[in-house]
Amino acid sequence: MALLHVNCFSDVLGKCVNLDVILPQRTKEQIGLSGAKNGGKYPTLYLLHGMSDDHTCWNRRTSIERYVSSLGIAVVMPNADLSWYTDTAYGQKYWKYMAEELPALCREFFPNMSDKREETFVAGNSMGGYGAFKLALTKPETFGYAAGLSAALDVQDVLERNINASIDESFWTGIFGSLSQVKGSENDLLKLAEELKKSGRPLPKLYECCGTEDFLYASQKKAVEQFKKMGFDITYRESAGIHCWDFWDVEIQKILRWLPLS
Repeated sequence: MALLHVNCFSDVLGKCVNLDVILPQRTKEQIGLSGAKNGGKYPTLYLLHGMSDDHTCWNRRTSIERYVSSLGIAVVMPNADLSWYTDTAYGQKYWKYMAEELPALCREFFPNMSDKREETFVAGNSMGGYGAFKLALTKPETFGYAAGLSAALDVQDVLERNINASIDESFWTGIFGSLSQVKGSENDLLKLAEELKKSGRPLPKLYECCGTEDFLYASQKKAVEQFKKMGFDITYRESAGIHCWDFWDVEIQKILRWLPLS
């Protein structure tokens, strides 16, 4: 595998951005790894970070490079700061950057990345899982598969848990604007799913996993049931665990097996 640290400029954000990229490499003598590289363009997984982290954390907290070494897949790990993968009320267009500019930049920098929706995947933990679902539900022509690990599928539940607790309300209004209008808006995943289902556009395949001791467990199960009722192909798995990297390190390996990489 090749691990690249990319520093480039985002016209959308008007600033320099960072991302880590893992690229497939066919190797014969690397001890402990079996490198692989497909003959054509390779599938790409956009792997998104959670609220307290940055683009380095999937590499630092898991063995993602080792897990993908034999799969012939590229992994893009971008930095979204504390944006919630949203065009924020304070004026930073992180959503547009992630949904439109980032895939275009990656395919320009790395022309061997596939541009097929069935070979373009997105996954993330917590806030990153919210971002993954949001990308796939809004840009299903780009992202054919989305996976969440303890994803914040119900952003309204997250707001109610955090306001006047660990994070001040002004933080959330800076991102989403009026909090009374989040439900049913472009930031409500279930609303996005409902609109996509009615549109006749292709539906992404979805995957969600959560620990049974996770504080998001109850709201997640409820959201997953609503996705099922709408007719989405969603795989759901749960096991003992909390909102932590011990759980996500195990689950990302299951997600890689779920993706159509054979």
